[in-house]
Amino acid sequence: MNIAIEAPVTLTAGAVAELKRIIDEPGFDNSQFLRVGVKGGGCSGMTYLLGFDQKQEGDEFFEIAGIKCIMTRAHEIYLLGMEIDFQDGLNSRGFTFSNPNASKTCGCGTSFAV
Repeated sequence: MNIAIEAPVTLTAGAVAELKRIIDEPGFDNSQFLRVGVKGGGCSGMTYLLGFDQKQEGDEFFEIAGIKCIMTRAHEIYLLGMEIDFQDGLNSRGFTFSNPNASKTCGCGTSFAV
């Protein structure tokens, strides 16, 4: 049973469009959820996780714009209020993270400290 919580993060329209494009690709495993999280490492101490994964024990479930999302409960304190965007420009292409909880971030944009 999936009990939804209020989404701790937000996705911009660009991120939603790119994620839905990925989900609509032939061969996509529809049993997977979008995992949003963190892991230790990176030049600032923690690195963002964003990818598709199976739901695990201890995961919180939420949905944004029809995209099924999961997050390890313990990660919410690091990510609450974060905005995920997708940039598709000439100089950069990929997901970006705007995290109000980060005390400092790395130049690469995928690593942060709290």
